[in-house]
Amino acid sequence: MELMIALTIIGIIAVVGLKFMGNQTDEARRMQAFDILTQVRNGLTEYYLKTGNYPELGSWEAMVGAGSTLVNKNMLRVDLPANDPWGNPYEGKSTKITFEIKCAGRPDKGEELGPIIITQDRVIGAPGTILQRDSAVESVTADAAPVEAP
Repeated sequence: MELMIALTIIGIIAVVGLKFMGNQTDEARRMQAFDILTQVRNGLTEYYLKTGNYPELGSWEAMVGAGSTLVNKNMLRVDLPANDPWGNPYEGKSTKITFEIKCAGRPDKGEELGPIIITQDRVIGAPGTILQRDSAVESVTADAAPVEAP
């Protein structure tokens, strides 16, 4: 009887541990996808800072492929993957004034591990962060009177 109770307790601990480990694996994949998107965003931003506009690229492959302007100018590594950690293709496009890059996330987890979308002024769905330009805050800050030192 005691042996059965001990095996039951070990089984419960194993189930809880495997569930926790599965969640950590998904979070690691999400962080990996975010890292790849961030590298591409940084390459696009560097290009913009040097030229005054973004390159006109119609697909993810055009952004990260061996013949890409970003790769040729050493703004991106040549070996960035075409697919996210769940096997879905990354998406991306840019025009002279804007860009958007995406990872679909884990398809069967919905919002919890849903898409990550990065544009020139916003990050949506990133693990643990939301960076977003708020024009209302910027206009209030810009209109505020300077504070004089006493």
